[in-house]
Amino acid sequence: MGWGYRKSIRLGPFRIDLSPRGVGQSFGNRRFHFARTPDGRKYVTVNLPGGFHVSKLIGGSSRRRHHRY
Repeated sequence: MGWGYRKSIRLGPFRIDLSPRGVGQSFGNRRFHFARTPDGRKYVTVNLPGGFHVSKLIGGSSRRRHHRY
């Protein structure tokens, strides 16, 4: 089991997440929000009644992939 740390700062509908991996941002309310992770991935999440949620990655990952030939 691993341990982690995250600090969130709320500024109205905006949230800034500070973690060892970097800074992430999110915007939205309880039902719908848009988030960008510290490594650049972008997500849209919709929270549904009953505790269900749907998340969708927008675009490809901004991380560069190294290929060996």
